[in-house]
Amino acid sequence: MSEENTLSVDVGEDGVGQRADKYLGHATEFSRSRVQGLISGGHVALNGVVLGSASKKLELNDVLSVRVPEPESAFPQAEDITLKVVYEDEDLLVIDKPAGLVVHPGAGNATGTLVNALLYHCKDSLSGIGGVVRPGIVHRLDKDTSGLLIVAKNDFAHQHLAAQLSERSLSRHYKALVTGVPVPMKGVVDRAIGRHRHNRLKMSVMSNSSRHARTHYTVIEAFGQACALVECKLETGRTHQIRVHMEAIGHPLIGDPLYGAQPTLVRSRLKKEGYLPDFIEEIVSFPRQFLHAYKLSFVHPRSEEVMKFESLLPDDLENLYQKLHDKK
Repeated sequence: MSEENTLSVDVGEDGVGQRADKYLGHATEFSRSRVQGLISGGHVALNGVVLGSASKKLELNDVLSVRVPEPESAFPQAEDITLKVVYEDEDLLVIDKPAGLVVHPGAGNATGTLVNALLYHCKDSLSGIGGVVRPGIVHRLDKDTSGLLIVAKNDFAHQHLAAQLSERSLSRHYKALVTGVPVPMKGVVDRAIGRHRHNRLKMSVMSNSSRHARTHYTVIEAFGQACALVECKLETGRTHQIRVHMEAIGHPLIGDPLYGAQPTLVRSRLKKEGYLPDFIEEIVSFPRQFLHAYKLSFVHPRSEEVMKFESLLPDDLENLYQKLHDKK
């Protein structure tokens, strides 16, 4: 950090006994919340030692040093990240997104996202309707959900595709491995979804600020009563919709870190079906939700041709599925 980005504050009599964050909030141009963020980020030192607590009481002649980080760009930067492009023309792209790739920049993910990759791949050709942070993004997939995603390269395409999404003519099908076997084998989950009341990282059907959500599911293959491969079709597109809906009917996704079943329950069901301990542990410790956007169809905004795409399960999901299938 350069000299000009470091601020030094001497504590006078007016600061004796005050909290460090409160004093800096008065003594500098920063708000108290900004000061707290700088402290938690390790950017504030007290008498040469990194300050560990915003509530630290100050003494006369203490010296507070604030290192101000360089501001991050408000605009995502183009990055040369390999993309699996299934289809591309002047209006749109269809991407087969790998698990682990975040769709757009956000807290903790300023770089390395699909948007950064798209800015490099498409240069200046991306729809601006999604805003600076989400250019071209018509719909999204969770970080650890793999599969097909459509991107608009201009506003004309984005408007048409967004309309299809709203009218539910843009069709999205997923494959999910769930705990237990849903009964009936084919059905609809029609439960509104909103932010969880107590855990801000989660969504819930028991929320005070819910929005309509509807998921169609069909059991493709059951593995005894332990688990089942299910096809899910989205009628709406709420955050974590399939994960929340399948949990709501008692069949959470295998490997889901937020909504997954208790490991003891999964172990018990697999043990009853005769699976070996090592394989049971492989399923229980599977590192991501078993969810793949495998089928996508829509009407091309310019040619009006019906476009259909399918994606095979990626290796990690396919390997787990095959082991289950072979042991039936």
